[in-house]
Amino acid sequence: MNTQAAQPAGRLYGVGLGPGDPSLMTVRAVEVINGADVIAYHSARHGRSIARSIAERYLRSDHIEEPLVYPVTTETTDHPGGYRGAMEEFYAEAAARLATHLDAGRTVAVLAEGDPMFYGSYMHMHKRLADRYPTEVVPGVTSVSAAAARLARPLVEGEEVLTVLPGTLPEDELAARLACADSAAVMKLGRTFPAVRSALERAGRLDDAHYVERATMGAERVAPLADVDPETVPYFSMAVLPSRVDARTAAQQSSGGEVTVVGLGPAGPMWLTPQARSALAAAEDLVGYTTYMDRVPHRPGQQRHASDNRVEAERAEFALDLARRGRKVAVVSSGDPGVFAMATAVLEAASAEPYLGVRVRVVPGVTAAQSAAALAGAPLGHDYAVVSLSDRLKPWQIIEDRLRAASAADLVLALYNPASNSRKTQLETALKVLLEARAPQTPVVVARDVGGPQEEVRISTLDELDPATVDMRCILLVGSSQTRAVRRGDGSTVVWTPRNYPETGG
Repeated sequence: MNTQAAQPAGRLYGVGLGPGDPSLMTVRAVEVINGADVIAYHSARHGRSIARSIAERYLRSDHIEEPLVYPVTTETTDHPGGYRGAMEEFYAEAAARLATHLDAGRTVAVLAEGDPMFYGSYMHMHKRLADRYPTEVVPGVTSVSAAAARLARPLVEGEEVLTVLPGTLPEDELAARLACADSAAVMKLGRTFPAVRSALERAGRLDDAHYVERATMGAERVAPLADVDPETVPYFSMAVLPSRVDARTAAQQSSGGEVTVVGLGPAGPMWLTPQARSALAAAEDLVGYTTYMDRVPHRPGQQRHASDNRVEAERAEFALDLARRGRKVAVVSSGDPGVFAMATAVLEAASAEPYLGVRVRVVPGVTAAQSAAALAGAPLGHDYAVVSLSDRLKPWQIIEDRLRAASAADLVLALYNPASNSRKTQLETALKVLLEARAPQTPVVVARDVGGPQEEVRISTLDELDPATVDMRCILLVGSSQTRAVRRGDGSTVVWTPRNYPETGG
């Protein structure tokens, strides 16, 4: 009988060393290194390890050192599994080496630049070993924090959101994320720098961007990113977009005013596009209907000019006047600004003196018709027409004529502004007009408060729809002769219009 007690397992530590300066290591990191039996660290094939060099003053001659040498440092490899296969094999072999020490009862400290759980190599050991051995992760100062300190600029302030991105993302993805970021840090530059620079330029953020190389290390460099030679950029560098609070770029200050008409989509932040977020963040003044303005978060330094919904022309001229004085103005609009919304009012005013010289651009948004259709299924799957039932700006007879023409063409109809407190009979009349040419059982989608807290989607038919249940917060989608309402196995009903259309004969 074997009476020898089992060897207790050793303890695994992931030790954050900070951004490079050994004096920025935490007291706990030093304690763990001093008490460890085994010091493990990653390195390239040349054998030099930045992590080891940071901790070198605390290493002892009796430490067992385990260099974990990457088989590749770029995605070029002849491994049968490609780069990913080569790295998976390396991590498995490295974890097995550390497990041998842990099984022997030794304490293993895996060194990690910055923080072990922030884009660090240690996490690959953690995922393979932490469920088998006692483990402690010692946090460290991140390279992002170090870069912000070296810039001596606030990174985020108030309710701003920090976005951290790897430079290895596709350029289009980088540009989209940077466009809507309050502040950002883009890591892993080196060979990705040209694409990151291009993404910043496409996002309109190049003039905001700072370059920080090897923060807190001996070869530290800080510069405007636009001035950096791509051939000089190492992997250990970063692009930083600091806080926008109280900081307008030189480009904003010198390029003159402009008006951007921004589509907010049908409801809150979930419906905003990256381009819309970027335009809202860059604006010095926000102009719009009070209800829509309430959807836009407050930003320090931004001026907000809310007004009633019935003064579109005055609102447009007010925004253009601000722009003539050099201000960056965002005019907010629900849905898409070009669909029964503010883009027309702004462009109409801007097409005459004294506003012909003011730059105006339009940022699209998700329309009410699109969002309602998606909730119902795919009723707009074939040709469709969009008609407003409001006769405030056009004669009712024109509306009737267009409804009859759309019915004759068998188009699906998206009906905006179906009813209001002052317009009670228009929808009732419109339904009668549509029933002249369409079957009573034609599906009708009634979508209310899309994206909002009282969102509701009802499926009705032309002959059953009660106009009294429809208000200004609704949009109606009236099917064509081909539109189908189908009850599915889960009890839900979906509405869809096939993309093919039957032959009519000749």
